[in-house]
Amino acid sequence: MVTRTQKPMIRIAMWSGPRNISTALMRSFENRPDSVVSDEPFYAHYLYKTRTDHPLRNKIIGRENTDWKKVVAEITGPIPDGKSIWYQKHMAQHNLPGCDLGWVEYFTNCILIRNPNDVMLSYLEKFEISSSDQLGYQQQVDLYNFLNNMGNTPLILDATDILKSPQKMLKKLCDQLDIPFYTEMLSWPAGPRGSDGIWGHHWYG
Repeated sequence: MVTRTQKPMIRIAMWSGPRNISTALMRSFENRPDSVVSDEPFYAHYLYKTRTDHPLRNKIIGRENTDWKKVVAEITGPIPDGKSIWYQKHMAQHNLPGCDLGWVEYFTNCILIRNPNDVMLSYLEKFEISSSDQLGYQQQVDLYNFLNNMGNTPLILDATDILKSPQKMLKKLCDQLDIPFYTEMLSWPAGPRGSDGIWGHHWYG
């Protein structure tokens, strides 16, 4: 087990679909003293390629990087801000056909799932559902199979378990990641963060 005085260098890719408490989990890791986070780095690429008319679409495409290869180069580079843990929040549905996922080999990959009924009820409060592809379930299955076949089997987390027992489940997650648990992961000040994507004020509570 890694102690608080040690600095494990680790990149965590947390994969989910929308409305899976993925932002809360990102907040939890950002509240750690040893971690830096990234919020959906492939979102602009996804909007650009699919022409999906999400809120703030044009603003996101204009401000964020739409080039898949350039995004990969950024997120596989040195860990920013002198931190030892880089937690990256990724949406499985942003993985479009033809996109090279070979970069995930260098990450500790986790898949965050949630009951589809809960996901759909939450999603419909923000945007209409016209296709199951919006929810990322098939993409999560495809990603799991891809990772498993390359010998990088991901951890699976259920959002419901985390909501019911946050301290217990976050401690288990940290144990599996071989990083120390911090009580700071359990609460944080309300409001937006500078690390949030510009889409945050629409999608995040």
